[in-house]
Amino acid sequence: MVNDELDRVGTAVLLAAAPAGRGRAMDAASVLPALAAVPPSALTGTPVATVVELADPLDPQTVLTRLRAAATTPGPLAVYLAGQLQLDRRQHLPHLALARSTPTTLRYTGLPWHWLAAELAARRPGTTTVVADLVADPELWQRLRPAPGLLSLGPGPLLYGRVAPAPRRGGPATPEYLRHFATVWRTGARPPLSHLHAEAAAQGGEAEALFLTPPAGPAPAAVPVAVAVPGSSAGPHAGSGREVRDAAPPSGPVHGHAPVPVGDPGPGHPLPAAPGSALAHVPGTAPAPSLAPTTPAPAGPAPALPTGLAIPEPVAPAPAAVAPGPASVIAGPAPAMTGASSAAAVGSGTYGGGAGQRVVPGVVVPDPHPAILAAAQAGRHGEAVAVAVAWEQEALRRYGPRSQQAVHWMEVRADLARLAGEPARSCELWIAAAQARLGLSQEPGDPDVEGAVDRAHHQWEQIEDLARARGLGPALVALRQRVPGRKAGALAAVQRRLRP
Repeated sequence: MVNDELDRVGTAVLLAAAPAGRGRAMDAASVLPALAAVPPSALTGTPVATVVELADPLDPQTVLTRLRAAATTPGPLAVYLAGQLQLDRRQHLPHLALARSTPTTLRYTGLPWHWLAAELAARRPGTTTVVADLVADPELWQRLRPAPGLLSLGPGPLLYGRVAPAPRRGGPATPEYLRHFATVWRTGARPPLSHLHAEAAAQGGEAEALFLTPPAGPAPAAVPVAVAVPGSSAGPHAGSGREVRDAAPPSGPVHGHAPVPVGDPGPGHPLPAAPGSALAHVPGTAPAPSLAPTTPAPAGPAPALPTGLAIPEPVAPAPAAVAPGPASVIAGPAPAMTGASSAAAVGSGTYGGGAGQRVVPGVVVPDPHPAILAAAQAGRHGEAVAVAVAWEQEALRRYGPRSQQAVHWMEVRADLARLAGEPARSCELWIAAAQARLGLSQEPGDPDVEGAVDRAHHQWEQIEDLARARGLGPALVALRQRVPGRKAGALAAVQRRLRP
């Protein structure tokens, strides 16, 4: 009954973004009038809906704030996205280019694709749909053609979309794929999203386009998808009743999707694995299992992780005034992750020997950490974050926010942010983890507390945006006053950088 009431109110986010001036490869905003003319109930599949519109936004933090607000709503969420993707030259990660983005400033002015994945990862199963009409710059397009899994949003959201190469000459491309959805909905018809996707794909326009679609059933082992969480889903459907349109943001996992290139067998059929995918099926081994937490099956062990995966442990040097801590909290199974880390295990709280398996009555679940790390090191940061968030939500559900299990997965997300080259986000999460550990009555000299503060300090030193660093500085100073660390001068180092 509660879910029925929640599912009556949906949220639709209409996001059209592209650089201004000569760098614009898609006239993304041109589809907004057509989408805005669609009844909100058609966009969300609910009788009542709120619509949030973002046209050519300037700042990635503004977009992130709106997406985060929409993602916290309990009802169905549909994100309609038009724009252009570019590859950050330093991190080699896909970003959605915003109005002020240029190839040299993309890292600071674009929206990282894995940010979108992270915000949608924790939502209730069966409530999130993304429909995207995108063009990709030449460098990113060369990477996407053999490995469309780079645009994975993780196990939760259903992703339908088209990605085409950016036009090399002439005017910018237009979002005709999304426009087809709007045109059909304005007639009053409410076909399933899969039908609309097929019709839009059949209309063509770009011979080389990749069309992204969720599989019809559980993802096959050869699909470059990290996880598949049991559940059911449905796209927007016919709605009736009172409609609410509101331009302001609201106040407050399902089968994994698999990008499908044109000409591939289609959903439900095996696709070639992405080159270098550590989670892809390895010949002669069992298929990669679901890594996200699931309800234990009544009998039988889960299949083992593929063998022969080389997962090097990343090493991050600490700043001069900070005592070096463990290199990574993702590189091994909890509780003894690496070095001094002693975070409690998620699940039953017990891991079996060196196999890294969580022991649950009636089922053995493979340790998710190696595959999460492998996904991150392969550049599939959204996928890695989505799996970590799913495990964190399971820990929160079972043990509550004031638990070692929940703190451990917060630390995993902090380390994933480091691997993605996001020191500010990593610092923010390490600060929160250190504060949580102190709140659990761990002593300031506890190795886990010191390690969290040292990592926060190290990541803070890597932040190039001085305004962002100053914003995190007071919280880090407060931590350093309580946890000075093993080497003298750490607090003074933070205070020196904060001086005008």
